[in-house]
Amino acid sequence: MAERVLAEVAEGVAALRAAGVTPSLATVLVGDDDASAGYIRIKQRQAAELGFASPHVHLPASASQADLHAVLADFNADAGVHGVLVQHPIPGHLDYDRALQVLDPDKDVDGMHPVNMGRLALGLPGPLPCTPAGIEALLAYHGVPVASREVVVLGRGATLGRPLAMLLAQKRATANAAVTVVHTGVADWPRYTRRAEILVAAAGVPGIVRPEHVRPGAVVVGGGVRYEGRRLLPDVDESCARVAGAITPRVGGVGPTTVAMLFRNALRAARGRS
Repeated sequence: MAERVLAEVAEGVAALRAAGVTPSLATVLVGDDDASAGYIRIKQRQAAELGFASPHVHLPASASQADLHAVLADFNADAGVHGVLVQHPIPGHLDYDRALQVLDPDKDVDGMHPVNMGRLALGLPGPLPCTPAGIEALLAYHGVPVASREVVVLGRGATLGRPLAMLLAQKRATANAAVTVVHTGVADWPRYTRRAEILVAAAGVPGIVRPEHVRPGAVVVGGGVRYEGRRLLPDVDESCARVAGAITPRVGGVGPTTVAMLFRNALRAARGRS
């Protein structure tokens, strides 16, 4: 699915370039975390393959909040930059949410600006959060019916659980589900996950979902992960494959679709300003 989306993005980029517009996705890295630097390199390489320009600013770990805001203000003012990505996480003394609010919401390729979350809640056009949008597209691509089915999202985070619940409840052929959101603050959360026809793990707690928490034959999507260095630790224990009717793989599942949606957002931002 991700390959198909990226192929569509490449066609769109080629059409814009033929019309004299070079789509541009700017990236910002703060500090010297090896994993974050690696993710930026991957995104820059993908941008080059798709035909995007990819200006980059690398701030030192000692950068102030004002330093970060100044970089974002410069990208806001640059008409040649269509999308901006601030690599998360940033050093602990900085406030990511404050920085996000400085960014032009129409250049927010992550779809996480408060304005864009509001657009999502109201069903208005705007960049969608990448992982939730990728999950909806992944289910649609594999022919998993969502409309009228019971979806349980385990996790209420702002980047995945909450926006995914809003997205899958919207009136659309690939959504229109009965969505329940539970979390680790619910003492008996497995009571809800065991009845789900589609279960999305979005808690960020490694191995939290085990076979006894899954309804036999359910579709299981592992969206939540945690990293130890470069090692990926998923929410869904791999033994759940014995019970599930369909399940995303530990590696190569939701991650590639998230990146594909990032570049889809970037292309749409470029089209909107061309």
